[in-house]
Amino acid sequence: MPVSSPTASIIVREYRGRPYYEAKFRHQGQQIKRRIGPAWLERDPEGGWRRHRGRVPESAFDERAAHVAAAQIVAEYVAEASDRERAEYERRTRGATFREVAHAYLRWLEDVRGAKPSTLVGHRSVLGEPGTPYRRGKGTTLGHVMAALGDRPAAKITTREVEDVLATISETGASPRTVNKHRNVIAAVFGYGCKPSTYGLPANPAKGADKRREPSPGALVFYSPEEIEALARALADGRHRDPSRPAVSAQERDVRQAEDRQDAEMIRVAAYAGLRQGELLALRWRDVDFAGSALTIARAMSAGVESSTKSGHTRRVPLADQAAAALERISRREHFTSPDDFVFCRPLDDSALRRRYRRAQDAAGIRPLRFHDLRHTFGSLLAMRGVDVVTIQKAMGHSTLATTSRYLHARPASEQAQAFTAAFAAEAPGVVAVAAA
Repeated sequence: MPVSSPTASIIVREYRGRPYYEAKFRHQGQQIKRRIGPAWLERDPEGGWRRHRGRVPESAFDERAAHVAAAQIVAEYVAEASDRERAEYERRTRGATFREVAHAYLRWLEDVRGAKPSTLVGHRSVLGEPGTPYRRGKGTTLGHVMAALGDRPAAKITTREVEDVLATISETGASPRTVNKHRNVIAAVFGYGCKPSTYGLPANPAKGADKRREPSPGALVFYSPEEIEALARALADGRHRDPSRPAVSAQERDVRQAEDRQDAEMIRVAAYAGLRQGELLALRWRDVDFAGSALTIARAMSAGVESSTKSGHTRRVPLADQAAAALERISRREHFTSPDDFVFCRPLDDSALRRRYRRAQDAAGIRPLRFHDLRHTFGSLLAMRGVDVVTIQKAMGHSTLATTSRYLHARPASEQAQAFTAAFAAEAPGVVAVAAA
């Protein structure tokens, strides 16, 4: 049996000496009041209200028009209430959508877990809506995850659906590592949603989705000291700059030369101290201990925001003479004010720094290794010269020894062969000669 709509009472109110009509009615036990509009009334001699003389203007209501308007207000309110009730019922019966869980997960990741800005950028990119503009450039996010799963009830999403999303991403030509990154983020969203304190989802369907086989990492590539210096000289000499855009004044020329010298010394510090790019950009003069021959690495830039290091720990890096000399040359710059100053004071954008680095490689005629390979150069050259793996691990801030062991490839095979030969020698300690039968 259909439920009849409530009937509104018409009340005259006064605001700043002017009357207006108000509709008052009850809906599901709640009293509702809604303003109708100016009343075409005036005061009578007894202090009450009476109909104003003349024709009712379009901006005002007489009593009849007020009743019609009140009935319309009631009908619209009841319809909206029904829509809200239906939406709430659907939400309760279907549960939260993947989009709702994902957005809550991102807030939790930032506010509770305190994730690094670069981590947040990566997760937001994976969980972005289709057509979301990139942080840089003119491209937009394809948003495969949200396009396929966003409106689906999170509790009803199956492993098959997750597999289909990953297959779609793979078909775009994405690398196995990129596909696995999407899988890991989806799994993290469901892991958050399965917590009893959040959405209490029954299962994590992403855990059953197959991982793509990623190529085994090859041997680490690294520069020789001669290549490092060639790269630094190319930067210091400004050979990476576009010759068609020369400085227009002596002041601009001096500024450019100072910037180029700083970039050159940054390359040396990266290679001779093994710092990550974010650690270089966050380095301050108070972190440099010339007397103690050490750097204190306590912070890193992450997506332009100063944060903790990758491991979350502070470390002291022994300061080789080559790195110390580069830092000493930087310290002679003008306008040096305090230990809180950044060592590399030029406003640095990580992508712009990589572009200058690439152009300098071309100018120097050396191999086009990544900027991060300067850090690999540090570890590899130490291993090549026989520095033990534990010392290298501490200097580089690796959480596990297995990560550092990758640098042992740089040790000459001849050195190991000599050790093997000595172990198999008949006169080696503990070796007993056995007569032939």
